[in-house]
Amino acid sequence: MTCRDRLNPPTIFCAGILVALALAACGSGTTTGAFPGSQNGTASGIALNPGATPTPAPAPRTTPAPVATATATPAAGASASYAPLGQTGPALSVPAAQLAASLSCTPNVATSASTTILLVPGTTLTPSVNFSWNYERAFSANAIPWCAVTLPDNAMADIQTAGEYVVYAIRSVAALSGKKIDILGYSQGGMVPRWALRFWPDTRRLVIAYVGLDPSNHGTIDAYPACAAGCAPALWQQQTGSHFLAALNSGAETFAGIAYTVVYSDTDEVVVPNLPVDSSSSLSGGGGAIANISVQSICPTDVSDHLAMGSYDPVGYALALDAYTHAGLASASRIPLSTCLETLQPGVDAAAFPINYANYLAYVANTLATTPFVSAEPTLAPYVYP
Repeated sequence: MTCRDRLNPPTIFCAGILVALALAACGSGTTTGAFPGSQNGTASGIALNPGATPTPAPAPRTTPAPVATATATPAAGASASYAPLGQTGPALSVPAAQLAASLSCTPNVATSASTTILLVPGTTLTPSVNFSWNYERAFSANAIPWCAVTLPDNAMADIQTAGEYVVYAIRSVAALSGKKIDILGYSQGGMVPRWALRFWPDTRRLVIAYVGLDPSNHGTIDAYPACAAGCAPALWQQQTGSHFLAALNSGAETFAGIAYTVVYSDTDEVVVPNLPVDSSSSLSGGGGAIANISVQSICPTDVSDHLAMGSYDPVGYALALDAYTHAGLASASRIPLSTCLETLQPGVDAAAFPINYANYLAYVANTLATTPFVSAEPTLAPYVYP
């Protein structure tokens, strides 16, 4: 069954990916297949206690288990009172062994003086598919410690559950490193850490900087046609105006003590709209320091799309590194204009790029084509309310 078969009418979630996949395959002359494993100093597992046996990260799944249908609460159009910002977060419902298996880290996390960066992948992806051929390689080449968290069902399941994985990851990485951490998330992966910070207040004191690459902080209008005949839970929740997003952005979008850098592209075709005047990715309000930066504010002719921003865009990478080296807040004025002339970010192997990118596209398309649909947005969890 193809992606086009599953989505009716066809939408940018499907059509755009298939077009890009075809172009990549034609350009590289390769056949897509299983995505290669992590490279160059990649994670082998995390051990929170010295001498413990590392738990390997799970292999990518191409056919997630079915997800039960649910109905969102409260009813559309109804007002809601959400949990106070300081309300203690609930106990995690995901089994501890499952959470531990989702997290992998480089060996230097426990020993490096540098801040560890937690990588959170986007919708349809695993950390290996999203980051092993770009950010992981770049960070490892510079001895920057990093961890990566695998979200359930290729980040297509209920994002409230994915949020528990991120809560566990934040707590565990901070404990392992012995200090606060930084976060780098792409697409949904740039939004779901904010769910953890919103509903588990103890995580806020553990984070220095949040960097989101084209994050779906306020959803996308593309999800409406995508979900017209049903869709995966995470797509329902990323619809502009969803109950999930209303809860996520309730009370405060940012928190004191955390620097928030949002990097987005005006030509993003998945998180829509992402124009400077009305950017769905951008954040506002709350106590955190905020920098919302479009790559076009630095390179006006940049036409990076959504998938490029999360994998090889040199301007996005430059802004992320600028944030991590300047108290967590990036500045467009510090990015040299020569960055606009680069085609690939550090960490991306130019020779391997055609097949790596083709495999990346193929994985996205396969996840979209094989993930079971549900007929409505998942119910909001009780902890969302007072």
